[in-house]
Amino acid sequence: MMYLKQNREAKKLILALFMAIGFVSCKSSQKEDDILVLAERYYKSLDTSDDSAIGALLGDSVVVRECEDDYEEKFSRKDYVEWLKWDSVFEPQYEILEIAQENGVVKAKISKIDKRILLLHEEPIVWNETIRFNDHKIDRVERTKYLVFNDILFLKNRTKLLSWIDENHPELNGFLNGQTEPLGKNYLKAIEFYNNRK
Repeated sequence: MMYLKQNREAKKLILALFMAIGFVSCKSSQKEDDILVLAERYYKSLDTSDDSAIGALLGDSVVVRECEDDYEEKFSRKDYVEWLKWDSVFEPQYEILEIAQENGVVKAKISKIDKRILLLHEEPIVWNETIRFNDHKIDRVERTKYLVFNDILFLKNRTKLLSWIDENHPELNGFLNGQTEPLGKNYLKAIEFYNNRK
C-alpha cells in the first residue's frame, strides 16, 4: 500500500516536472516568436515611415552598424526618429525578402528603393541584416552584407547631382551635411530639379 502511494506521488511529481518544462519551453518559444513579430513591425514602421510606432520598438538607444564599412553609430531613440523623418522624405519602400529568428536575434534580407536610391543606384539596394534585442526592445541593427549595391555607380551619380546643383541651384548646397528632415527636403528638391533638367 505504501509503495503504491509513493509511486502515485512520484508520478505526480514527474507529471508536474514535465508540465513545468513544457511551460518554460512554450514561454521561451513565445519570446523567440515575439522578437520576430517585433522585427516585422520595425520593417513595417520603416516602410510606412511611422515614427511613433518605431519609437515604441526601440530601446533608449540603438546602435546601427555597417559591418562591411566597419562603421558604427549610436542613436538615441529621439535621434533615430529624426533619421526616420529624413528617410521618409524620399518615400522609401522597404521589403522583407527573408526573415527568421535564430539564437535570440532576427536575421533578415531587406530590399529598399526610394527617390534618392532610384537616382543614385538606379535599382533597389539589397542587404542582409541582424537585429539584436535587449528586454524586447531593439538595441542594435547590423547591416552584415550588401547583396546588391553598386558603390561606383552610386558615387558617380551623386557626383553628377552635386556638380549640377552647384552650377544651377547653389542655394541647395549642403543637403548632404546631415540627415535631418529639412536637409532631406533640400535633397529631394535637388533630385527633382536634376530629374527635370533639360
